[in-house]
Amino acid sequence: MNSRTDRGLVSNWWWTVDRWFLAAFLILMVLGVVLSFAASPAVAERIGLENYHFVTRQIIFMLPAVGAMLAVSFLDQRQVRRLALLMLLGALVLMVAALFLGVEVKGSRRWVSFAGVSLQPSEFLKPAFVVICAWLFAEHIRQPQIPGNLFALILLGLVVVLLVAQPDLGQTMLVMCTWAVMFFMAGMPWLWIVVLGAIGAAGAFGAYAFFPHVAGRIDRFLTGEGDNFQTEMGREAIVRGGWFGQGPGEGTIKRVLPDSHTDFIFSVAGEEFGIVLCILLVGLFAFIVLRGLKVALKESDDFTRFSVAGLVILFGLQSIINMGVNLQLMPAKGMTLPFISYGGSSLIAMAISMGMVLALTRKRPEKRKSGDFAYVNPRAVAAE
Repeated sequence: MNSRTDRGLVSNWWWTVDRWFLAAFLILMVLGVVLSFAASPAVAERIGLENYHFVTRQIIFMLPAVGAMLAVSFLDQRQVRRLALLMLLGALVLMVAALFLGVEVKGSRRWVSFAGVSLQPSEFLKPAFVVICAWLFAEHIRQPQIPGNLFALILLGLVVVLLVAQPDLGQTMLVMCTWAVMFFMAGMPWLWIVVLGAIGAAGAFGAYAFFPHVAGRIDRFLTGEGDNFQTEMGREAIVRGGWFGQGPGEGTIKRVLPDSHTDFIFSVAGEEFGIVLCILLVGLFAFIVLRGLKVALKESDDFTRFSVAGLVILFGLQSIINMGVNLQLMPAKGMTLPFISYGGSSLIAMAISMGMVLALTRKRPEKRKSGDFAYVNPRAVAAE
């Protein structure tokens, strides 16, 4: 066991990292594997694969994901910014490549393939985009002559164009909402609020008018008519589960849900383990978001405050969208449940994102008026 007086890198990390965050992330990852055992064998059998194909791959993906999260959590603020910049540049290049060379799935080009391994660049783009925009907002506050807000707006426009071109309007909405919240935190002028609100409304109308699949999903959601098979079955699974579920492996709806191991894994959890587990999952997601916002509120450094808030808001909004679709409270949208749904790109990218949260929320020296440094938490003083 590491002593508080130990000056080693690992020991210093252990006494400064937010262990509540760390525990919540690891619990979600473990629950993701458990629910993969429940949801994915039926899908694998239906498409002619070995029963535990997706389970095995989920575990394989989880190992580098945990390693990436822990490795990123050792970084300092400057290193987090550098990592985010490299990720952003790499993701933008790969998203452009995906439009021309990517694998087309259900009419969208969101994936690129390397040596048989598919990668979704937009998943890695999201946390990097949040951190870089947080830095731009913070720089504008620190030095108003730097047009950080304008650069953040230009970056948003570039990202939105690439996402719409795929097309992936769900991710577009997620990124825009997260950016807007961060800009509001950074002191968005009322004129900007009105202008950007109008642009957002126009964009939503344009998506409905020019993308038939978007119009179809919204119409089916509002009228209840048409092909609502997956959303109706997802909600029915939760209803059938009741408070305590049908029991592990006893669910039946997962056998007919094409995306039961990805977009509708929350419904499988409800049918087999009951509303109690669903409430536990909602509680874990809410805990991460609320704790992140609480930490951000107390943070004196603008970059850290905007980054942590943006990352947990991104995490929370994605969770809300997934669970809302499963409960038939929102139009159908293919979006994973963080750390729970099957998917290598989503799992590893989310692990990196939460590794950034761990890195930025670590207790670190704070400068006093006298010019001396002291740790924010007295427990960490001994470690120094």
